[in-house]
Amino acid sequence: MDVVALGELLVDFTENGVSEQGNPLLEANPGGAPCNVLAMLSRLGHKTAFIGKVGNDIWGKQLEHAIKSAGIGSAGLLKDDFVHTTLAFVHNTPDGDRDFSFYRNPGADMMLTEEEIPEQLIQSARIFHFGTLSMTHEKVRAATKKAIAVAKQNSAIVSFDPNIREPLWDSLETARDQVLYGLKQCDILKISDNEIQWLTGEDDYTKGVQWINSRYHIPLVLVSMGKDGSRAYYQDHMVEAKPFLHPNAIDTTGAGDTFCACVLHYVCEHGLDSLKKADLFDMLTYANAAASIVTTRKGALRVMPSAEEIERLL
Repeated sequence: MDVVALGELLVDFTENGVSEQGNPLLEANPGGAPCNVLAMLSRLGHKTAFIGKVGNDIWGKQLEHAIKSAGIGSAGLLKDDFVHTTLAFVHNTPDGDRDFSFYRNPGADMMLTEEEIPEQLIQSARIFHFGTLSMTHEKVRAATKKAIAVAKQNSAIVSFDPNIREPLWDSLETARDQVLYGLKQCDILKISDNEIQWLTGEDDYTKGVQWINSRYHIPLVLVSMGKDGSRAYYQDHMVEAKPFLHPNAIDTTGAGDTFCACVLHYVCEHGLDSLKKADLFDMLTYANAAASIVTTRKGALRVMPSAEEIERLL
C-alpha cells in the first residue's frame, strides 16, 4: 500500500448557476481533503486506501461509490446508522476566495473511534496522511492519534496538512493545539500561506518555517501560496516555483489537495532522503501544474488530472 489517509469524507455543495426563478443551483460534489489527495494519487497509479466514517444514508452511499470509482480502497470506510453524512456548502466570494458552511453537529465523520481504526491497513502503508478535521472533537481526535501512533510504529512516512476550517472548532486555541500536535508527528508538512501566518505570526514565510523547524525539525515543509506559487524547505534548501495561472480557473476547491498529492507522489517515487534543489523544483513545478488544472473544473475528487494532462503543461 502506497498511501493511507484518515479524515473527513463529505459532500461539498458548490454553486453552479441560478434557476429560472433566480435561486442558486448547487452541485453535490464528493469531497474532503484526504480523499481528494488519495484520488489524485490513485490517478497517478498509486495504491491508496481511506479510513473514515459516513452516514448510512443516501449521501454516504454516493460517497462510497465515488471513492471506489476513483480507485481508492474502501475497506476502512465505515457507516454510522445514527449520524448523517457531513455536508459542506461552499460559497465563492468575489475576490476568488471560499466561504464554508458545515452541517456537522454532529456529522458522521467525527464519530470514528479508536476501536474502529484498522491497524493492519495502516501497517501496510508507506505514507500515512492526515489533517485536523479529524481532530476537532475528542472521540475522533483519539482515533486519529491512535492511527498516527500505528503509522509511526511501522516506520511509515507521516504527512500532515492542517487544512484549518475555523467554523468547525469550538476555539482557535484548540485548533492551534492540535496543529502543534500534528507538527510534532509529521515528516512532511503541507501548509498554506494564511495558515503559516496564523500559526507563527510571521508574514515572511521563511521566518514562519524557521519558527516551526526550530521546534519540530520537520524534514520537508511545503508552503502553498495560491497565485504566488509554492515553496519547499528541505535541510538548508529553500526552493520556490511559480504557479501555472490558468485563464479558465473557476473553482479553487481541491487545488491544495492536488498539490499535496503530487508531493506525496514524488516522495513515493524518490523517497525523502538526499533530495537536491533540482529535485525539489521539479516536484513543486509538477504539483503546481496539477493544481492549476483542477482549478478549471468543478469539484475535485472526480476530476483529478491525468499524468498526461500534467505533462502537457510542463
